[in-house]
Amino acid sequence: MAWVLKMDDATIESGLVHDFDASLSGIGQELGAGAYSMSDVLALPIFKQEDSSLPSDCESSSLNPPFQYVLCAATSPAVKLHDETLTYLNQGQSYEIRMLDNRKLAELPEINNKSVKSIVRVVFHDRRLQYTEHQQLEGWKWNRPGDRLLDIDIPLSVGIVEAKANPAQLNAAEFLWDLNKRASVFVQVHCISTEFTPRKHGGEKGVPFRIQIDTFRQGDNGEYTEHLHSASCQIKVFKPKGADRKQKTDREKMEKRTSQEKEKYQPSYDTTILSEVSHGPSSPNHQTDPVSQVVTEQLSPTATIKEAQKWLVKNRFNTYARLFSHFSGCDLMKLTRDDLVQICGAADGIRLFYTLRSRSVRPRLTIYVCQEGDVESPLLERPSVCVCVLMGGCVLMGVCAVYHALYLEELTAAELIRKMACVCSVPLGQINQVYRQGPTGIHILLSDQVSTYLHIIRTPDV
Repeated sequence: MAWVLKMDDATIESGLVHDFDASLSGIGQELGAGAYSMSDVLALPIFKQEDSSLPSDCESSSLNPPFQYVLCAATSPAVKLHDETLTYLNQGQSYEIRMLDNRKLAELPEINNKSVKSIVRVVFHDRRLQYTEHQQLEGWKWNRPGDRLLDIDIPLSVGIVEAKANPAQLNAAEFLWDLNKRASVFVQVHCISTEFTPRKHGGEKGVPFRIQIDTFRQGDNGEYTEHLHSASCQIKVFKPKGADRKQKTDREKMEKRTSQEKEKYQPSYDTTILSEVSHGPSSPNHQTDPVSQVVTEQLSPTATIKEAQKWLVKNRFNTYARLFSHFSGCDLMKLTRDDLVQICGAADGIRLFYTLRSRSVRPRLTIYVCQEGDVESPLLERPSVCVCVLMGGCVLMGVCAVYHALYLEELTAAELIRKMACVCSVPLGQINQVYRQGPTGIHILLSDQVSTYLHIIRTPDV
């Protein structure tokens, strides 16, 4: 005998909803963290999307980077939902950073079964301090002689080799790690956030730092210079035990807020995941923050669109290269400060404005030369073309009609020969003797110590 249960669609739907609600009722109690409402769960970053459409391939790759770095320190609960996480650290305490290889099956196959180099740095979060990083670090070094801003705790670290710190770079350290093995590096930050505040009378709000990790693979030349990935997170560093007290204070403040106010803040996570950095890092052989690097080459108003694009990339404005993809050098030079601030934002706009209008580097030595007729040289069997040099209002030999200016930055004989060949339209290979004429008429072979008066002798055409 068969039994048939007849129910309408409304009854079935009502029952399913009741069962679903009941199955979710114990989620918070099972975790032992108090009751969680569904709004709390949906407020987590993993559930947030701007629209309901599926992410594109580009977005998917950004959500799943090839590498991931996890700082084993809790995030602050007093951070709003759409703000970047903030993590408190104790000065000098060792904190683990787990190095994870998250590559897909066919992603970056060239580094399979190989090691990569990672550089960990502590840098400033505020753009204002980034521009003066060198001066800030020099001041810290003066007050703390022999100390470093960042160290690797090698005995605690796992799966890393060749860990070292450049004595000239107090805020950076590097190491190699095998992608096939578990790797964790323990770092210590020795500077505290209040050391870089304008006043030090006690009670000042400390400046935030960033921990940034840049990863490189080995190139054909054997050097680890090919960039793979960069990520960073925001931190504040307190005196010993200060981070624990600050975390407790933030937690107590959040407990006093209403449920509606709590929904505007992120929950505190036990670990901190470093977020990907969009701009490329500095070279591993020059471990300073990219912002602190200065490029002095000016953009010419006659530069083509292609040349302007190269200039933007070279001067670390690659983020805006696409935005200015149809701008020539003249077009960029016409933009006012207000235009650039509106396009690029205050920080990058002001930096681009002053970089476009920066003065060229003043040469270390300027000399003026002109070409004379054939003269007899005691050093050559045939006559040679002699070039006289004017310095300090004195002429080496004879009265010359037109002089050309040569600007020397390196003060080397090779530089002088190269620029002289260009001015006099002489093949570079034909200049093989450079002399200084002494006070008694003797000829002294010129070295890289460029003197006041120079006498250039060219071999005659054969």
